[in-house]
Amino acid sequence: MSLKESINLSKLPEHVAIIMDGNGRWARQRGLERVYGHHEGVKAVREVIESAAELGIKYLTLYAFSTENWGRPDDEVSALMDIMVQSLNNETGTLVKNNIKLTAIGDIDRLKEDVKARLQDTIRLTSGATGLTLIVAMSYSSRWEILNAVKKIADDAIKGVVGPDKIDEALFENYLATSGVPDPELMIRTSGEFRISNFLLWQIAYTELYFTDILWPDFGKEDFYKAIIDFQKRERRFGKTSEQILEK
Repeated sequence: MSLKESINLSKLPEHVAIIMDGNGRWARQRGLERVYGHHEGVKAVREVIESAAELGIKYLTLYAFSTENWGRPDDEVSALMDIMVQSLNNETGTLVKNNIKLTAIGDIDRLKEDVKARLQDTIRLTSGATGLTLIVAMSYSSRWEILNAVKKIADDAIKGVVGPDKIDEALFENYLATSGVPDPELMIRTSGEFRISNFLLWQIAYTELYFTDILWPDFGKEDFYKAIIDFQKRERRFGKTSEQILEK
């Protein structure tokens, strides 16, 4: 029996974020070059997107390429870019067919022109979808996002658009890349690492964290369902007591 049958569909997280880690180690364990792990990781991406869409989760954010990843060897970065273009070419039709809307966050202008063009095409072609919103974090880091937000606020302050007394959490969130998207309720990280790696630092203030030793290429639907079930067992208090939660 699939774990899917144990999921309470009335208590799904609205937004799930995933740090997809372990492609390189998966390849090394098999005596292969790291790029083969990235190719295999695409299959796990497909499985998770399908799982989230089938369950009815509204937002799924995948950490595909960080700002720090630009520091990797040139051949690996080039291979990652090629995989992204190939994946977008292969999956755009499936996204459209399954009513999945693609968006992206990050310093997109740093991407190779063919990657950026293909990404923008897919975003345009899926813009009318009303099902799952798939957010791909590419050339993204949370510190970059927060600093970028601060620069925009400072610019608007100089223009007289905002004053210091108007700056609060709600206003600040409007300047983030995720403006208009609810904060993740669940964040999953694969590969046995216990860190956030500069991902959605503002947004995960009250997010439930789920860590697994499974390397990303081996992460499948049942593993995703297991994370959802674990989330549903947790008591989310947001600074309140258990008694206050029960009184609601």
